[in-house]
Amino acid sequence: MANPPPPADKADEKSPQKVFAEMTKMFSDLRFPSFVPDSGALMAAHKRNMDALAAANKLAIEGAHAVARRNMEIMQTAMGELTTHLRELASAASPKEKAARQAELIKQSYEHAVANIRELSDLIQKSNEEALSLLNQRFRESMDEVKHLLEKNGEKT
Repeated sequence: MANPPPPADKADEKSPQKVFAEMTKMFSDLRFPSFVPDSGALMAAHKRNMDALAAANKLAIEGAHAVARRNMEIMQTAMGELTTHLRELASAASPKEKAARQAELIKQSYEHAVANIRELSDLIQKSNEEALSLLNQRFRESMDEVKHLLEKNGEKT
């Protein structure tokens, strides 16, 4: 046995227009707590947050470019040194001299590689620290703004 359709007045209560009207009435009756700052202050703070984020991103990108440039310089230097080393090895007289020179060049290459990795690592760390410092500064300012707004709104009540 099928359920009978609801009476017309019950179906009408659930119409999207009535639900929307009820929700609109609920939100119009809603009162925000006194600690919620005005929308202008919120928008200004949000803009400062976005500006700080954009500046941090710019620093990060500039840091990445500096790392890429330095890496390219390192590679060019390494290629020049490789050419020089190959010439030196080709001119070495005896196999014993060649072996000694190869060992010396391997040691130098390793030391240069470690120094270059350390330099690139330092560049990356410095870039990250600058960007993070900027974001931390904005966070501190933002917390001071919130504190100020709460104090200001506390005086109004």
